[in-house]
Amino acid sequence: MKTPLSLLTAFLILLVTACDSGASTPTDNATEVGIENTTPAEAAADEPIDLADAEFSDAMIDKVFQNYLQLRTALVNDDAATAATAAGNMADTFDDEREELRMLAQQIADADALDIQRTYFSALTVEIESLFEDALAGGRIYKLHCPMAFDGKGADWYSEVSEIRNPYFGDAMLTCGRVEEEITGG
Repeated sequence: MKTPLSLLTAFLILLVTACDSGASTPTDNATEVGIENTTPAEAAADEPIDLADAEFSDAMIDKVFQNYLQLRTALVNDDAATAATAAGNMADTFDDEREELRMLAQQIADADALDIQRTYFSALTVEIESLFEDALAGGRIYKLHCPMAFDGKGADWYSEVSEIRNPYFGDAMLTCGRVEEEITGG
């Protein structure tokens, strides 16, 4: 019979191997050069937000992408209030032809619990994929994937950078994920 400690150890090993993105973390790099260690969340909080170099063929889609990035960042930071605001701004941006996307964004805005917001964010990401990828006229965006999201079913998200900042687990598993695709416009 396994003890609870051995089960916990086995789970942690599985978790680490499942979410290893292969990249060193800021904490790893700091240790290598003798700099004071910081957690990935602390390092991310100190970094300025990069503006996407992505250019879209439609100004509305560009605005939606900027709102999407704000929403994603709020989920990374475990900030339900900011996520709701960003999602509300996104919902207001969609035109009448994109009612389904507007409804998904509004459901995120109306939810007050992170787990519900993350569920709708995953659905929004699936539905918004062709909008972003088809309208990308220049620059690049990244499609990232977390294999652990939603009890191992996995979920994707888009980013302006290839660095993993997981919106599905936030600080609990900040760097869980991998780059699925680099999408270039033009």
